[in-house]
Amino acid sequence: MFLFDGSDRADVTILMAHGAGAPMDSPSMKASAEALAAAGFRVARFEFDYMAARRSGAGRMPPPRAEKLNAQYIAAIDALGATGALVIGGKSMGGRVASMVADAEFERGRIRGLLCLGYPFHPPGKPEQLRTGHLADIKTPTLIAQGTRDEFGTREEISTYRLSPLIEVLWLEDGDHDLKPRKRVSGFSAADHLKTMAETAFAWAGRPDAPHVARRTGRS
Repeated sequence: MFLFDGSDRADVTILMAHGAGAPMDSPSMKASAEALAAAGFRVARFEFDYMAARRSGAGRMPPPRAEKLNAQYIAAIDALGATGALVIGGKSMGGRVASMVADAEFERGRIRGLLCLGYPFHPPGKPEQLRTGHLADIKTPTLIAQGTRDEFGTREEISTYRLSPLIEVLWLEDGDHDLKPRKRVSGFSAADHLKTMAETAFAWAGRPDAPHVARRTGRS
């Protein structure tokens, strides 16, 4: 059910769900998990049922509405059975689903925080269709790593949103929805941004009561 990266002795485990269109072993998910593991986390990746069904020859099943996946995310937390500190999150839609179950799990003491990579604040080209209602009052310490040119929510757009003070956004210069920059434009590589994301997340996860430690942009 899970793909693991990092040491079993790590103090913090991150449970990561994939985005709407790519599986848990996509190049983007693999690179992100490896960067987080290199920073000191244990990372567990999992797939929602519709994505796992594609591997069994069921065809290209479309993703259901994000809120329909909440129970599957909670089931993954149960199945993982992490004994140490746990952060939940994911790429794009996976992070959005995690954000919708986070407060209940945080209140129960089952998670330490929420990590979202490329949060889908709105569908591309439809900035009026915001997916931020629950983020205004979220009580779980949250770190969102977002590229400044992400078509699901740019820096300029997000600066106008009402977000909980417990949400920190790590801006990665010129990054797209996969956090990848154009090196000739920004001077950063994809590896640079993933390293910054992972090291920032590691510092933040060690101090979930003070998520402001994440206010950095660019290379570590």
